[in-house]
Amino acid sequence: MNQPLTIVGLGELLWDLLPSGRQLGGAPANFAYISNLLGDTGIVVSRIGADGLGNDIRESLATFGLTDDFLQVDDDHTTGTVQVKLDAGGQPDFQITCPAAWDFLQWSESLLRLAQSADAVCFGSLAQRSPESRKTIRTFLQSLRPDAARVFDVNLRQAFYSAEVLADSMSRATIVKLNHDELPKVAALLQLPGDGPHCFCEAALERFNLPLICVTRGAQGSLLAEKDGFYEHPGYRVNVSDAVGAGDAFTAGLVHQILHGASLEQASDFANRMGAWVASCSGAMPGVPDEGLLASLARFDQASLS
Repeated sequence: MNQPLTIVGLGELLWDLLPSGRQLGGAPANFAYISNLLGDTGIVVSRIGADGLGNDIRESLATFGLTDDFLQVDDDHTTGTVQVKLDAGGQPDFQITCPAAWDFLQWSESLLRLAQSADAVCFGSLAQRSPESRKTIRTFLQSLRPDAARVFDVNLRQAFYSAEVLADSMSRATIVKLNHDELPKVAALLQLPGDGPHCFCEAALERFNLPLICVTRGAQGSLLAEKDGFYEHPGYRVNVSDAVGAGDAFTAGLVHQILHGASLEQASDFANRMGAWVASCSGAMPGVPDEGLLASLARFDQASLS
């Protein structure tokens, strides 16, 4: 049996204020939670306010089986929140509080030790909107072992991104993940081909010397691209509750499979199952089904394919 790996979600941790109520969120935290569900040791690295919302985050992490050892507390800035509106298809629109405590993530000796022991880290563009957190994230990446996976989940939100942050992050990554809506925006900012995902991926792989790029397509599945070829998956059809966190679940499933030795075809299928499962649930961190997670994922069969 494979030993659990240390998988870090680095960046924003916040409350998603959904129409159905308040739920814990933030892409790196969602990624760490799903990694933990899959049997690895998921760790959230972020910063919260010295307030009631921050205390509630600690309690929620404990409920989810996640440590709060790497949560910094900020006396001057509040815990992050996001107003989430859902359209008729369950697709979210985000209005993100700025600034928030996670904008001021600080480097520390404990983060250095974690970076040196981590097998993978997932980071995005949102937590790099402030200079302090951006510097801490870059220092963390520089402190990783050479063989650790560096996963850049592009995650464009509002106007909190730039060409400089995108280019720098892609140059530091071993895996880049973005969705089909983000692709033309990234292509325009980085002056990459934007007339199709295959051309975009080929150019990005070459420019940034990337081993792997993933483009998610919602219900239409995904495209994985490496220098030796492409791997397309048509996706799974589910009754969508809301799509919050589905992409993060996809990324966590993909990384888990790759690090535990699966082929890209196997990893792609499993990642699509994970994304579909979270989309069928409410919120980004659903509990394990009574029948068990793997049994629930196995219910998505060929008849569900688009």
